[in-house]
Amino acid sequence: QVQLVESGGGLVQPGGSLRLSCAPSGSIFGINAMGWYRQASGKERELVARITIGGSTNYADSVKGRFTISRDNAKNTVYLQMNSLKPEDTAVYYCNVDQLLRDYWGQGTQVTVSS
Repeated sequence: QVQLVESGGGLVQPGGSLRLSCAPSGSIFGINAMGWYRQASGKERELVARITIGGSTNYADSVKGRFTISRDNAKNTVYLQMNSLKPEDTAVYYCNVDQLLRDYWGQGTQVTVSS
């Protein structure tokens, strides 16, 4: 079974930066889009950023201008560059692949923004 492997989370001070990466452990065909979601403690999971196979992107209002999503189509790898991080960005971040027949989810990576 193909799994999504995430990396790049951790502890960072407010105003700092982190870069998340996500790649599948095997081949996934028929990908429509890839993205990142997050879930803070006691809150519902929410979309952070998404990028389609054609390169169109959309972002949560709370991260616009601070986060950038990108992908390497050849490697089916998606990245999330997070700058100017705020304490309210603290959450578990999940990678998502929107494939023709199903969704794939990563195991989640913790991002903590704290001084």
